Amino acid sequence: MTTENTDRLQSALQNAIGALRRLQADDGSWCGILEGDSILESEYLLMKFILAQEDQPMVDGRGREVLERIAAGLRSQQRADGSWGQYPGSGMDISATVKGYFALKLMGDDVDAPHMAAAREQVLANGGAERCNSFSNFYLACLGQVSWNAVPSIPPEIVLLPRWFYFHLSKISAWTRTMILPLSIVTTKRPTRDLPDRLGIDELYIDHHARHRLSDTVEAPAGWRLFFRTVDRCLKWLHPLGGTPLRGVAMRRTVDWILRRASQDGPAATDGLGAIFPPMVYLQIALKSMGWRRDDPVLQRAERDLDDFFLDQFDDQGGEIIRIQPCFSPVWDTGIALYALTECGLDEHDPSVRAAADWLRSKECTFKGDWSDCVQVNETMGSWYFEYHNAWYPDVDDTAMVAMGLHRAGGRDNVEAGDRGVKWLLAMQNSDGGWAAFDRTTHRQILEYIPFADHNAMQDPSCPDITGRILECLSWHGFTTDDPIVQRAVSYVHRQQTEEGAWFGRWGVNYIYGTWQALVGPIRCGVDPSEDWVQRAGAWLRSVQHPDGSFGESPDSYLDPSTKGQGPSTASQTAWGAMTMQAIFGHEDEGVRRAVEWLASSQLTEAEAADPIVNPDGDLPGSWSEPWFTGTGFPKVFYLRYHMYRLYFPIMAVSRWLSAHRGTPPIEPLMRMEPKLTTSP
Repeated sequence: MTTENTDRLQSALQNAIGALRRLQADDGSWCGILEGDSILESEYLLMKFILAQEDQPMVDGRGREVLERIAAGLRSQQRADGSWGQYPGSGMDISATVKGYFALKLMGDDVDAPHMAAAREQVLANGGAERCNSFSNFYLACLGQVSWNAVPSIPPEIVLLPRWFYFHLSKISAWTRTMILPLSIVTTKRPTRDLPDRLGIDELYIDHHARHRLSDTVEAPAGWRLFFRTVDRCLKWLHPLGGTPLRGVAMRRTVDWILRRASQDGPAATDGLGAIFPPMVYLQIALKSMGWRRDDPVLQRAERDLDDFFLDQFDDQGGEIIRIQPCFSPVWDTGIALYALTECGLDEHDPSVRAAADWLRSKECTFKGDWSDCVQVNETMGSWYFEYHNAWYPDVDDTAMVAMGLHRAGGRDNVEAGDRGVKWLLAMQNSDGGWAAFDRTTHRQILEYIPFADHNAMQDPSCPDITGRILECLSWHGFTTDDPIVQRAVSYVHRQQTEEGAWFGRWGVNYIYGTWQALVGPIRCGVDPSEDWVQRAGAWLRSVQHPDGSFGESPDSYLDPSTKGQGPSTASQTAWGAMTMQAIFGHEDEGVRRAVEWLASSQLTEAEAADPIVNPDGDLPGSWSEPWFTGTGFPKVFYLRYHMYRLYFPIMAVSRWLSAHRGTPPIEPLMRMEPKLTTSP
């Protein structure tokens, strides 16, 4: 690479760091927008109608105009063909389209309006509303559109099951736990609001008998499907009899379980049940079905925490809309931003690094949440969660990222906090050598056959992307392939490699993300890049790199693996590809050079940042425009767009290349002393 091109990369890096600094809040944290799809708006509106609150003031005193703006946000996401989908460029999603249509109809949209007629045609052309998934049917049953026979039974007695039982709560994923416990109350109480016929959605169904039956939305062997359908029928037969003799005890225990994990302060601080959208919605419906009044302090706090997810925005015509985030991501964003700055050579002496490290240390979690059910607790452990407050559910991925950032920031307090995080991570390793997200677990395939498992995340098993990140973290703390812990983890990662040489990405899109995460850590721990399996991964990355040097992959690859590594170019995925190829082939590799040069050439200039067509999200100069979803919530079901991915990952990639090229950290002394701390926009 010429000196001119190297200088261009240096300038691009400095501009990107400047943009990152400007987004840092006064308290040292970062929290970018976390964008999901239209079901957040439609389900919120449906919840308000289930609760009969559509004409009541919001918890903050505002009126109906808030729901109107949420409905406008829902309309803004409708495609030209009338459908709603899971991500830009996705196919039509039947459940999202049914819920979008129903929510707008309840809000008063004329069914003969072009956008409503188009949505209705899409639903009917794709098999009718009877093809909705089970979690959509909970909303439809609460509003009288389907029979409760169409909703999977979730008996509250599950909270009483002994630990040795196959379906004990500790053996399913943390997010599923927080969803199905309140839903067990809902399926027991069966709260149903009778709507006028004119507000129903009969017109969306083709088979009116099928709409009232439990549908086959879960792929399962015939024997297990028959078994779970029989169990479901038995539970429904018991319902009018009051359930099992333990139903009363189970209901009390379930409510206690929920309230212990709901919005609260103190050592178990959490901003809502699970601190994520679905259980925070189900909580309100469940407690109202039990007769709780809306003015109860618990429900008031639950409402406020959920409504905090609102984003005030404008649509393409300049109209005011509200979009809803699925949760907040401050620890995740701050941890990665800190790691990116330390990758540039900055440490605790830099004001941005110091402020971020101080804030992250203040978020260290020592509370013994659900994870402690399966782990021998050591008092010297520390962990981190994803959101502002979620003490019940710290996670492995965040803890690894924060532990790396703090360690590299330097300073005794930071290093000691990072070491406590590593102790927690080591305790969380699964028996197969890998790591899961929230718990120490074992894969149990039968759990995937339960009728309400169609959110495709019933379990939280080991996954190669998280395992690779843990190895990267351990490498900074002195672990190598000589350590048995690392050996077992590398062996697990190796076993998960696909035939082409890539890895599935559980938490990011998809094989590009999975390959980056799975491979960089083992190489940093001492795996020889010349090994055949590593070279196969590199060859696969070469095969999917675009001619201009960029990388891109659509979430389509979750549905069709033949599209691995294919999709529009994005800054985040190009950064992942560049970092992986550099780890395998070195910084002088032609593919690596082209990738980082693409990042520099696609960076937003002052003029481009000011152009709403080029930069519809209003990103700062020095950042990148990226309209595509490159994050994953539930594969095949729910995807995410992290608005900061397009900034801190390119910073990482470019700084790694410059450091390797020059042999020294790429940031000049002046940049080390420039704080630029402002309140986030």
